[in-house]
Amino acid sequence: MKKRTFLIILIISNLALCHSQTSEKLNINTSTSEIKWTGEYAFYFGGHKGIIDFKEGHFLKENEVISGGEFIIDMNTIVCTDNDEIDKDSGLVNHLKDPDFFDVKKYPIAKLVITSVSYHNATQMKIFADLTIKDITLPIHFEAKVNYTKKEMTTRFKIDRTLWNITYNSKEVEGKLKDGLISDAIGFEVKLSL
Repeated sequence: MKKRTFLIILIISNLALCHSQTSEKLNINTSTSEIKWTGEYAFYFGGHKGIIDFKEGHFLKENEVISGGEFIIDMNTIVCTDNDEIDKDSGLVNHLKDPDFFDVKKYPIAKLVITSVSYHNATQMKIFADLTIKDITLPIHFEAKVNYTKKEMTTRFKIDRTLWNITYNSKEVEGKLKDGLISDAIGFEVKLSL
């Protein structure tokens, strides 16, 4: 009985050791990683764009491929770049930080957790993740590319902001056509650098 117990413990220890040797945590470089956002009006041309910073983040790498990761976004860093210059204190930025939009005093961070990755080839993949905004967590998926020479991953995707209770001037909430309605889609262009 003691030999059997010892053998089971030894096998479990070896499996854990093998797993730890093939699993690696890769921290992103928050100063070179970036998120660009865009929001547009619903029924006429125009809108706003800007950037927001990562607070921290990492990939999980197993058997030489990305298998997961977690990324924290600092909602207080949201800025507007409509004129290709950073505007940190515009009325728009203050409004985006208000309860009408992201309510950053109450919800200072957002989070994206990669739950699985499906590879098309060595550099292109489909990522499945959980996105948390305003303490609401919902699944999303998007296509991404990896550049191993530059050590970076890039992706572009959109979300329906109303699913995260960001409903200001939404057509879904207002229920009618009017000037100033904002598209429910928020676009993101993301670069993650190591």
